[in-house]
Amino acid sequence: MADTIYIPLLDEGTDVWRPAPAWKVGGNVYIVLRPDNYDPEDEKWAFPPGSAVVCEQRSSAQGSFLAAIRTTIPDRQTA
Repeated sequence: MADTIYIPLLDEGTDVWRPAPAWKVGGNVYIVLRPDNYDPEDEKWAFPPGSAVVCEQRSSAQGSFLAAIRTTIPDRQTA
């Protein structure tokens, strides 16, 4: 089951965070999944679906949330 992380939106004029499904791949690294209602023409996500992102807990007036703060490449195990 996917977790919910929050992706910052660009060009909104104020801080806007969009909830998005994501798979945890290790530690605080997640892969952003594409929600059914994703429309890149309507919203410009800082980290589009398919991005590997580092997340951290943030606080807002509504409570705490898991925020995507930067991209990364997930650690790969060699066989």
